[in-house]
Amino acid sequence: MRGRVFVRHRGESNGSPACYPPGTPGYAIRILSVLTYYRPHWTGLTVHAVRLAEGFARRGHVVTVLTTRHEPSLSRDEVVDGVRVVRLRPLAGFNRGMIVPGLPFALARLLREVDVVQIHTPLPEALLVAGLARAFGVPVLMTHHGDVVMPPSLHERAIEAAAHVVLSGAARLASAVTAYSDDYAASSRLLGGVRKKVHAIVPPVTLPEPDRGASARWRADLGLTGKTIVGFAGRFVAEKGFDVLLRALPLLRTLVPDVHLVFAGEANVHYERFFDRCRPLVAAAGDRLVLLGLLREPQRIADFHAMCDVFALPSRTEMMALVQVEAMLAGTPVVATDIPGARVVVRETGYGLLCQPGSPESLATTIAEALARRVELHPDRNRVARLFAPEESIGRNESLLLGMIPVVAAPPSR
Repeated sequence: MRGRVFVRHRGESNGSPACYPPGTPGYAIRILSVLTYYRPHWTGLTVHAVRLAEGFARRGHVVTVLTTRHEPSLSRDEVVDGVRVVRLRPLAGFNRGMIVPGLPFALARLLREVDVVQIHTPLPEALLVAGLARAFGVPVLMTHHGDVVMPPSLHERAIEAAAHVVLSGAARLASAVTAYSDDYAASSRLLGGVRKKVHAIVPPVTLPEPDRGASARWRADLGLTGKTIVGFAGRFVAEKGFDVLLRALPLLRTLVPDVHLVFAGEANVHYERFFDRCRPLVAAAGDRLVLLGLLREPQRIADFHAMCDVFALPSRTEMMALVQVEAMLAGTPVVATDIPGARVVVRETGYGLLCQPGSPESLATTIAEALARRVELHPDRNRVARLFAPEESIGRNESLLLGMIPVVAAPPSR
């Protein structure tokens, strides 16, 4: 019966459930996390969702993830690192989402079994999930990973407008909303209407110590020993502004003659094809651009960042890219665009510089300055790890979820 939450103590046997108030040691809840893509799909949003789900499971909570079966080879229902993952077969894909006819039925079934729902947005079905959860009396936490900002075509702007309506409606139905920073929340058109329920919680970021020897060997294998490397990473889509970095390369070469760009990430993103539109810029870069492809292994990601002299984030819009923090954890300073969200990490740490948005000239000169000052801007790994400690992020999300659930004291024993 909704409104009365009975939960077992962590480690308790499957006898009669006991009820504990939030904050009691051992208090455990049943969490449903809903998002379009889960592991092994790998983006910043997915990484964030995986770390939260697995972190909650480690703390004794019962966590279920409802997502799409984006690859036919994936299991439909399995437990991955303590998290139950339920994958629904999509009928087709559209832009960044999937058409999943079975979602309402699977969601209705799972809502009877959970205490709280966490939706990771942008999510095309966000309003459906929030509405059904409201109907079942289940509180919703909307974890927002960024407004939908599409390229300037009529079709894509129509998608952007529709997404705004869906996500705004979900935010109004949610009990609470999280964003990565107050800086982004204050500038977001979507979050502006629900500002009083927005909580700023930095994403959980973790990365192993880089293997400096492996990084040096990787440099040599790429033929870049003794060269200056500017790294960039992520999905090759318009919002990330990688075209601005490619346009900055000619000027950057006059300032730093031995400079090379090294990209780690997925180039051919099926829902946007921005890389195809940038092929003339890619061709013009010639051997000054190295494409590594998507890196999945944490150690390999750490070694990539350690290989770079500076990491560039020329985003047009950004909640707060996790790759900035990863670069700093590997000891690499960052040049980021001076826009809400993207500038937060550099401002809070001081381990980098900010450039004007959309300006190849500003990006080139700022990268050159960062390279000249890279000893001064060298990140302190321990300080960065403290600022973006994953357990603190998981704990704050956990506290928010616990506080959303109405708990009725268990009846006294007779």
